[in-house]
Amino acid sequence: MFGNNLKWCREDLEMTQKELGFIFGVSRKTVSGWETDSNPIPFNKLLKFCSMYGYSLDFVLGLSKKKNKYDTPIKTDKKKIGKLLKEFRKSLKLSQLEFADKCGVSQTTYSHYETGLNLITTTTAYAICKTYNISADWLVGRTSKRSK
Repeated sequence: MFGNNLKWCREDLEMTQKELGFIFGVSRKTVSGWETDSNPIPFNKLLKFCSMYGYSLDFVLGLSKKKNKYDTPIKTDKKKIGKLLKEFRKSLKLSQLEFADKCGVSQTTYSHYETGLNLITTTTAYAICKTYNISADWLVGRTSKRSK
């Protein structure tokens, strides 16, 4: 899915997997799993990575080929992300169930994202952005532009 772009960014920073793992408090093997798409990187860690090094979420997730860089940090705010998700879903005139089904999650799980009870997963964020052709950077409030 997006491991190759994460690897590209890490190499662009001239950083080893072990060094990136140290920053996130995980092993080199865990970073390798993220880069080979064996395991998705947790969304909060992806947000931290993009925020620390200025990479576009859209690029790291493979939603855009543009290697945009941002000076604006990303604040991991479950409630704000949930509010944006809810507003977007309502703009499409879809129920939570319809929206959740299209994104491959249960309605209960999706409801927890909208209410800010849980932070959305990287996989679900990717699915939403891919399905509806929206920007992941917009989804987390980094940009005001909805489309990629």
